[in-house]
Amino acid sequence: MKRILSILSALLFILPLVYIPAQEAEAVSFPLKTTLYSESAVLINLDADMLIHEKNADAKQMPGPLVNIMTAVVVLEECSDFSEELTVDPAVYSSVYDTLRDNNRIDDLPSCDILDGDVLTVEDLLYCMMLTSSIEASNTLAFRFGESSVPAFVEKMNAKARELGMTSTNFTNPDGMFDPNQYTTARDMAILTRYALEVPKFESIAVTYSYTPVVPNPERHEHIDEWIWKHTNFMMDINNDTYYYMGAKGIKTGNLVDAGRNLVTLASRDGNNYLVILMKAPFNDAEGELKYYHIDDAMTLFDWAFNHFSYQVILADTAELGELPVSLAEGNDYVLARPNKEFSMLWYDEIDTSLIKKDRITWHKSSLRAPVKKGDVLGEVTLEYSGEELGTIELVAVSDVDRSKSKYNLEAVKKFPKSRWFKNALKISVILCLIYIVICIYAWIVYKSKAKPLKPIYAVPKMDKKKKKDSGSSRKDQ
Repeated sequence: MKRILSILSALLFILPLVYIPAQEAEAVSFPLKTTLYSESAVLINLDADMLIHEKNADAKQMPGPLVNIMTAVVVLEECSDFSEELTVDPAVYSSVYDTLRDNNRIDDLPSCDILDGDVLTVEDLLYCMMLTSSIEASNTLAFRFGESSVPAFVEKMNAKARELGMTSTNFTNPDGMFDPNQYTTARDMAILTRYALEVPKFESIAVTYSYTPVVPNPERHEHIDEWIWKHTNFMMDINNDTYYYMGAKGIKTGNLVDAGRNLVTLASRDGNNYLVILMKAPFNDAEGELKYYHIDDAMTLFDWAFNHFSYQVILADTAELGELPVSLAEGNDYVLARPNKEFSMLWYDEIDTSLIKKDRITWHKSSLRAPVKKGDVLGEVTLEYSGEELGTIELVAVSDVDRSKSKYNLEAVKKFPKSRWFKNALKISVILCLIYIVICIYAWIVYKSKAKPLKPIYAVPKMDKKKKKDSGSSRKDQ
C-alpha cells in the first residue's frame, strides 16, 4: 500500500511539469528608415523562416504575371513526364490577345518569340513562362494540365491557394494579364513562394538567367542560335551596370501598366538567404520617365538586410530569471530558474537587445515540494519586443533541492489529523465506541434483570408456625 501511495504522489507531482512545446514567432517587423516606392512589401530571411519587414502586406493588389508561380506549382505537381512535347495552338490563347487589343493594353504583352505551331516540351514551356512571362507558354500548359480547359486549370490554382492558406487571393487566369477580379497580397505571395521553393524543379527553373529550348523548331526560327530566353529580372544581368545585384536570383517579375511593377526575388550572400516580395511600384517618375522602382526597392531591402542583420544571443542559458519557493527543503527553501537552452535569433544591429522584455514568465506551479532535481521544468518565459512575441523558452531548475527528513516527518505529523487515514480511523473508533457502549448497556440490563427477587407466584408459600405444628400432629395421629 505504501508503495502504491508513493507512486501516485510522484505522478501527481510530475504531471503539472509536463512540457508542451510552444510555437516560436515567425515575424518581427523592424523599422526601415528608407521609404519604399512599392505600395506593398515583404522581406523574409529564409534561413530562419522569419519575416523581418513588411509594408501593407495585406493590401489586395493585382499580381500580374506573378501568377505564373502558381501556374508552375500546379504543373510541376501534376506532370509525370517533363519531356512530353506540346504543340503551341493559337486557339488556346488568341482570346487573350484580343482582350489586350480591345482594351489598349498591348503594352502588357510579353514576348519570347514562340510562334504558332511550335513544338516544345513541358520543361521548355515552364522555363519560357517563368523567365519571360509568355502567355503562349502559360496558357498551353494550363490547357494541357486542365484536361483541355484553361478555366478548369484556374480552378486548380484557386484550390491550391486555399490549401496553402492564401486567404486573400483569387486567380482568374494562368498568365497574369489584367483582370480586376484577379488579386492577391504580398503576404499571400510570400506563402506561395516559400511553398514553391520546396517543390522539386521549381527553384532551378525560377533562378535560371537564360535558357535555350530543347526542341529548336528550325523550320520556324531561322536564327535558332539566337533563340534564347532570358530572365526579365535585371538584377541577374551581369552586364547591366545599373541594376545588377551580386547574389540576386530570379524568381518572377510581374508588370502591368495599370497595376504597377511587381517582383519576387531572392538574394544570397555570406550564407544568408533573403526573399523579397514587392507589389505595385510605379512605372514612371514624376516627369513621366520609365523607372524600375521595384528593382530599386529590392536593392534597398537586400542591402539593409545584409548590412544590418546578424544572429545574436537574445537569452543566454545561464541567465537566472526567477525563483520558486520550495517546501520541505534541506537548506535553501527556493530554487532558481534558468532557460533550458540558449535563444538566438536574427536581429537588427541598431536595436539594443536589452529592449527585449524577458519578464513574461508563466510558472507551472506557484510553489514546489522537495525534492527538486536540476533540469526539472518549472515554467516558461515569453520574449517580447514592441508588442510582438519573439519566442517562448522553457525554464528549468538551476540546481537540486534535497528534502529534509526532519521537516518531512514533522509535516507528516502535522498533517496526520487532517489525513483521510486519520478521519477513517476516527470514524471506526467512534463506531467501535458506540458498539462498546451498546454492549455495556445491554450487559447492565441483563445483569439487573438477574438480580431482581422472584415474584410470589414462583415462590414456596409461607405457613404459620401454629398451623405447621397442628399439621405435624395430625400426621402423627394417623
